[in-house]
Amino acid sequence: MCGRYSLWAIDLVGRRFRVVDPMIGYRSHFNIAPATENPVVIGGKDGNHLRAMSWGLVPSWTKDIRNAAKPINARAETLHERPAFRDLLNHNRCIVPANGFFEWKAGWSGKEPYFIGLAEKELFGFAGLYDTWAGPGNSIVSYTIITTEPNDLVRPYHNRMPVILRKENEDRWLSPSPLVGYELPEILAPYPAEGMIAYPVPSRVNDVLEDGEELVRPVAGGQRTL
Repeated sequence: MCGRYSLWAIDLVGRRFRVVDPMIGYRSHFNIAPATENPVVIGGKDGNHLRAMSWGLVPSWTKDIRNAAKPINARAETLHERPAFRDLLNHNRCIVPANGFFEWKAGWSGKEPYFIGLAEKELFGFAGLYDTWAGPGNSIVSYTIITTEPNDLVRPYHNRMPVILRKENEDRWLSPSPLVGYELPEILAPYPAEGMIAYPVPSRVNDVLEDGEELVRPVAGGQRTL
């Protein structure tokens, strides 16, 4: 599962994902929670675009939006089986920029938060799906993050992990053409554990209202996992 993530290298998003839009109105967030609006990359005929979307998918065919489930994650193994995701997998794939995500592990004082990201804390992209819901005088563009089996680094913290796209797969993921069957297992595979880090962070991250750089700094004396 991925229920909280960080994006602080906001100035690098445009260049990293080669978007053609100017970066207007976006700022860094260290504790991104569901139901918030965040920058998401989509492909287009004239290049990649950055769009603000709400985290928690609202399918276009949703009738009762107030009671809709709004999934924040989609399992890679069952994308073809779920009506909410099946058609989006063909034409509405997106990349969710991030610097890392959080998971919780049982400790002496209860569940303790850990920051997990790439070894150098560099900017990367989650594989995602998006959709547009249109109602009377209102529309919502929303996204969900795809999850897969955990690698050896993430497994001690959770039995799922978000799909971190390898750079060589990003263009294919954003392409407008459907993916063929053999491509999905490769693109949506767990990111190599040897390229990632995990370490404990302050418990203040438990509060969704907290959003400071100190939330992604290691706890003094905490054990860092490579």
